[in-house]
Order: sequence, then structure tokens, then C-alpha cells
Amino acid sequence: MHWPNHTQAWREWRTAMSGSRMHHGWLLAGKSGLGKHDFAYAAARELVAEDGVPQTEGNHPDILTLTHLPKDDKEERKREKGEPFEKKRNITVGQIRGMQQRLTTRPTLGARRAIIIDPSDDMEKSASNALLKSLEEPPQGTFFLLISHRPARLLPTIRSRCRMVRFPTFDDAMLRQFLAEETPEADAASVDAAIAACGGSPGIASAFIEHNLTAISGILTQIVTKGDQTLGQRAALVKALGQRPSRTRIAAVLGLAQTILTGGIADRPAKAQLAAIEANRELGVLASQAATYNFDTSLLIMEAAGLLARAGQASD
Repeated sequence: MHWPNHTQAWREWRTAMSGSRMHHGWLLAGKSGLGKHDFAYAAARELVAEDGVPQTEGNHPDILTLTHLPKDDKEERKREKGEPFEKKRNITVGQIRGMQQRLTTRPTLGARRAIIIDPSDDMEKSASNALLKSLEEPPQGTFFLLISHRPARLLPTIRSRCRMVRFPTFDDAMLRQFLAEETPEADAASVDAAIAACGGSPGIASAFIEHNLTAISGILTQIVTKGDQTLGQRAALVKALGQRPSRTRIAAVLGLAQTILTGGIADRPAKAQLAAIEANRELGVLASQAATYNFDTSLLIMEAAGLLARAGQASD
């Protein structure tokens, strides 16, 4: 799909590619749902392509992607069948070391190889330390594209060795056009509610409509602005979430919660800002665990809502 917020990113990337020495590490930073994944793959294919060298369709032998693996052998079999599967919580040090072993060989088709880590925020600590060695002394022709929704979670030494490209959010007009193309069946009220709640992220906006989060958005907003000392809003949230919600619905709610929590944060008193920042940090940890959460999902949502309530009480 076409991402209108990628214009500057492509300008920076192609200017670098046309130069004499292209930086070996790139940090693609921005909110979730801004198309960083699509950009990374398209940019990597441009990078490894060479005149006169036929390129493969689909998976490219010189583009290596590290992301969450299936949780166990049972989930791996589901992936092989094309079924939904549970993922490991982190990108592991074993994956990084396996990638480094690949780097001891030459690229398959040309002189360049691209390594995509998606999302780099979810590397376990030992994996981050192992990656740092490759960023410090990258093999000839090897380039790293680190997708990051929360760059502050990365080691400062990793950030300092990468060139950061920031992906801006959509304005309302861009969001309206995006939703008209991606969710043409959505009514005007749902579109308006999604735009108001998504913080400029088209991914969050489309998930908002897909999972019909209007009522949930109202509850989350109430918790963030007023707190929830009686627990009534938290109970309403669990009820609105529904029985046995899918993992994608839970992820959509947690993403929306983070967006609502941080929206307009600069206008809040200093105490409320600090409370929101801390709650958002903890909420990000919960969101990263949601894909592998094996307990009652209502407990997960109650814990997330509790973080919002804590920030809301500071604001109130």
C-alpha cells in the first residue's frame, strides 16, 4: 500500500544510497501502525538489488529478518500450517548469534545483505549486547534496519551507532483517506471516533474500527482523565472487552490505551506527566507480553487499566 508519511524517509534513504559511504545501521522509529515494517522490506530490496543480477520474488536470500519466533514446537507446527500461533516474548540471543553466523558467509546474489529486526525493542538484554558487537564492526556489505516503536527501550550504545529515521503520524485528512480505502464499510461515526482516538496512527485507527472499540475508548478515556477509585470503570472495561477476546483484540485495546494515555501529555501538570510516562512504560511491557499471555485475559486488562487509573488519579 502507499504510505503518504514515508516521503521524507525515502528521501533520506535514497540520498544515502546514492552517496559514497552509506551508514550501516538504520533505526526506523515511530509509533506502531505507521508502516515502518513495509518501509524496511521495500528499502532492503532496493539495497540488495544490483543491475544485471536477477532478483527473486517473495523471500530474498540476502534479506534476513529477525522477529518473534513461535513459542514452542506445537506453535511452530501451527505456523507451518498457516494457522495463528503464539509467539515467544522476546527476540532471543540465539537468533542474534544465528544471524551472526550467517554473516561469516558472502551474500547469495550480490554484494549486499540486509538484516531487519522487527521490533528491535523486544530483544532480550543478552541479544542487544550481542547485536552491539555486529553494529560496532559490521561485515563488508551488511546493513541493519532496526524497527522500533519505543527507541528509549534500546541500549543507548545501539541508538548511537544507528542513523535514526523518524516516521511521522498522519493528520486527520490523511487518516480519513486511509480509512476510506482500508475500511470502506465503516460508518462515519466510527471513522470520526477512530480518528479522534488513534493519535495519528493509521494502524491503531484501522484496529479501532475492526474491533469496534468506540465504547472501550470512552471507558479508557474516563479512566485516564478521572481515575477509577471505585473500580467501576475497570469492571465496565472487562465487560466491554467480551468473553474470550482474541489476542488481536487485546493487542488493539492495549495499543489504544497507550495512545489515550499519552495524548496531550505536554498539557498536563508536571506530576501528572511523570505519572503518565511511568504508566506508559509499564503498559508497554504489558503490551509486549500480550502475545504470550497464558492467564485469564481479564486480569491482564485489569492490570493495564490499573496503570491508567494511577495516571488518571494524578491528573485529577
